[in-house]
Amino acid sequence: MDRILIEGGVPLSGLVEISGAKNAALPIMAASLLSEEPLALDNVPDLADIGSMRRLLQELGVEIRHPPARPRSLVLHCPEVLDTTAPYDIVRKMRASVLVLGPLVARAGTARVSLPGGCAIGPRPIDLHLEGLAKMGAEIRLEGGYVEARAPRGLRGARIRFPQPSVGATENLMMAASLARGETVIEEAAQEPEIVDLAACLAAMGARIEGAGTSTVRIEGVARLHGARHAVLPDRIETGTYVMAAAITGGRLQLRHARLELFGAAAETLAEAGVALAETAEGLEAGRSRDGLTGVDVRTLPFPGFATDLQAQFMALMCIAEGAAMITETIFENRFMHVPELMRMGARITVHGRTALVRGVPALKGAPVMATDLRASVSLVLAALAAEGQTEINRIYHLDRGYERIEQKLAAVGARIERVP
Repeated sequence: MDRILIEGGVPLSGLVEISGAKNAALPIMAASLLSEEPLALDNVPDLADIGSMRRLLQELGVEIRHPPARPRSLVLHCPEVLDTTAPYDIVRKMRASVLVLGPLVARAGTARVSLPGGCAIGPRPIDLHLEGLAKMGAEIRLEGGYVEARAPRGLRGARIRFPQPSVGATENLMMAASLARGETVIEEAAQEPEIVDLAACLAAMGARIEGAGTSTVRIEGVARLHGARHAVLPDRIETGTYVMAAAITGGRLQLRHARLELFGAAAETLAEAGVALAETAEGLEAGRSRDGLTGVDVRTLPFPGFATDLQAQFMALMCIAEGAAMITETIFENRFMHVPELMRMGARITVHGRTALVRGVPALKGAPVMATDLRASVSLVLAALAAEGQTEINRIYHLDRGYERIEQKLAAVGARIERVP
């Protein structure tokens, strides 16, 4: 199993190209099941999770090819759904596999999808997905670790109100509703930029969707969707990670394709903490402000609040900030698994339930550490970049799920980083 070695203490400087958003590309790839015509996607990141979704879609009957002249593009074509089972072997590796459920039921009238896996950051039940499909007329059964959904006479529009926003459920039901009879209204819908990007792709395919990016989404079902071309939006979580890499090392980075409006409340929080952000013609410039880093309290919330996927990175930043920061995690209950590893590097962190008190220290020290999930992994990379001496990060396969060529990108801007077997 590979590991990463980082010799810290080097201010990063140069240009980083931000990749397409994994969390937007995955549901959009699943949307290819909704039409018998090709869906061409640009700006698709080369990640382990993208590979898992490719394998799953190919099992279901989607033909996938890389256009030779477009290295970051995919063409997905599903003239016929050949199989309606998403097997455990693939789904256990990636929670987003459940996003084929809605499209399969909508187009084929039936789906059998293994209960999902992914990062071990707490229970993330798919009850809202299933309750929404049931309101749209699907018959739902759980058996042998699989969800079985049937709608032999097709889905029908319904009014669905979530008790709290759910990104995955909003995406699954938007796709299903695109081919349902009548209007579907989703209330308390998730508002993340990835929802807006999926809606834009579906609209390009002929779907009728209003309100994406607000708490109420309306979908008027159509008889069929056609082919389209769509470019995946830039990854706001990767952007935030490199913004904090610049700040934690005292360097300055140019982030091509980055978009500030995708940050939501995180932009204001980072500025308050001493992160300098400026929009440029190509994207963003990021660094540390003249006054240095300052401890700032933060609470993770659904968009436009501070993203839970940036919490671990922000905690690493706060480890060397002046003063203290109270970090409260409201989305996932097990998302402080990086804390013991940061403490091995000299961080001063006290955890009480879903709140962590981080007291800044003058410097972190390199140490052997273990990655536990995707965002925890990259928080250790950030800490290692700022630490004195060498850090060895083990179990880095999590990084490959969500960060495209991270060692090459960091090495190109001055990091002393090496991946070794």
